[in-house]
Formats: sequence, structure tokens, C-alpha cells
Amino acid sequence: MPELPEVESFRRIAERVLSGERIEKVWAADDRIVISGVAPRTLSGKLKGRRVVGTDRRGKYAWIILDRPPHPVFHFGMTGRFEALQPTEPRERYVKLDLVTATGRVVYDNRRRLGRIRLVGDPETEPPISELGFDPLIAPISARQLRERLAGRRGPIKALLLDQSFVAGVGNWIADEVLFRSGIAPRRPAQSLDWEEVKRLRSAVMSVIKKAVSVDADSDRFPKSWLFHVRWGRSADAVTRSGEKVVFDEVGGRTTAWVPDLQH
Repeated sequence: MPELPEVESFRRIAERVLSGERIEKVWAADDRIVISGVAPRTLSGKLKGRRVVGTDRRGKYAWIILDRPPHPVFHFGMTGRFEALQPTEPRERYVKLDLVTATGRVVYDNRRRLGRIRLVGDPETEPPISELGFDPLIAPISARQLRERLAGRRGPIKALLLDQSFVAGVGNWIADEVLFRSGIAPRRPAQSLDWEEVKRLRSAVMSVIKKAVSVDADSDRFPKSWLFHVRWGRSADAVTRSGEKVVFDEVGGRTTAWVPDLQH
């Protein structure tokens, strides 16, 4: 599933191609699942002719800021993405929205139909955006604030990191990477972390996300020491680059990769 770095990459595509331009043509698929709460024809009518002022993102959501509301808000599900196309390129069957300006074109592709497009009057103050927790890239919190928010949280720290109302944009692989790099076992009760562990956790969240964003979410450019490169496939032989055994469990209903020799 696209997580914060991937969605930031998608937002940058929309910003580069659409910002400052007027939407001249709109095509919306007849898909009442992905296009949520509004008829596809209505969505097209609300977007056509509008000038794009810019783009924004919080967590795993991105939206296009138009010259007047409503604004389209996008969630990408497991396989969604923005893609810049040339005017003459054919539209693939999984495209749900096609936006064309005088100078460019962006499509929203969602193969498994788990993403959503919504029209929202004021995205930052209305659901689903308003229900999200802090965004580590846009609005990071201090280690002290993080410690305050962990207080009284008895559930596993891995599950809490996946809670979008706690921290926006962290998904399964980022949570595993953060806990690996901070040396914290995924089943640890969140409230049990001491001050040094909280500082390490906060530092790991920031460093993992910033690095992934800096390479445009290209996993081939992630540091070779990252758990990311060995966490897929649940291999019984998986080891870190230093040779420690990688164990696969289920925490918070999600497959979890961790290293017992290093995470306590």
C-alpha cells in the first residue's frame, strides 16, 4: 500500500503538471466505489474549467487545491497512483480520473478499487483529513510531545504506529523499519517506552520518512542496511545485512518483520 513517501511522490507529480493550469478536459470512470459520495458526472462537472492553485497532502491522502471549492481528495488504497501522461497516450482500463490541461495530463489509476476520490469543501478541516494524526513530514512533533501521547497507551507500539489517527502516513513497512532502527520490539506496550526509547523512536520516524521522500520513494535507493530489503515474502532464511535473524509475526493484524536480537 502506498505510504507517506509514495503519496508525497504522487503529490509532486500533480503539483508539477497541474499547478497554475486550468483543467480543460475531465474524464471520470463510471465507478461508484472509487468515486465516493458523488456521481462521476458531477465530479467531472465540478473539476472542468477550474484552475489548479496547488496541491497538498497529509498522511496517505493528497488533494488538488482548486480556485474555488469543492476540492478533489485522493486516497490511493493498495495500488493507486498518479501518473503523468502525454495527450495522445491511451487511457488504461484501471484509470478512474483523467485530467487534461493545455500543457499536461495527469491520471489517477486504481487497479484494485481500494482507493477513493472525494469532493470536499475544506479538506484540512473536514473528514477524512481532519481525523488524521500528526504528519511527520509536514508537522512533526517533539520527543516530549510524543511521550505525552504514548502515556496510557497499553496496546502494542506497532499497532499504534499503524493508527492513522495517531500518526498519519505510517504503514506496515515504515512501522517495521522504524521499530527496527529504534531497537524496540513491536509487541511492547506503547506506554512502556522509557525516555531514551521515545527519543530513538521519534528520531527513527523522522529519518526513515525523510530519507524515503528524498529518493522519491524509489526503494532501490533506500539504504542497503534497511530491513525493508529483506522483510518481504516471510522467508525463513531472512537475515539482516549484519546476519541477525529476521522473525515474522502478526501484530495488530498485520504481518510484522523484526529482529529479536536487536529489538527489546
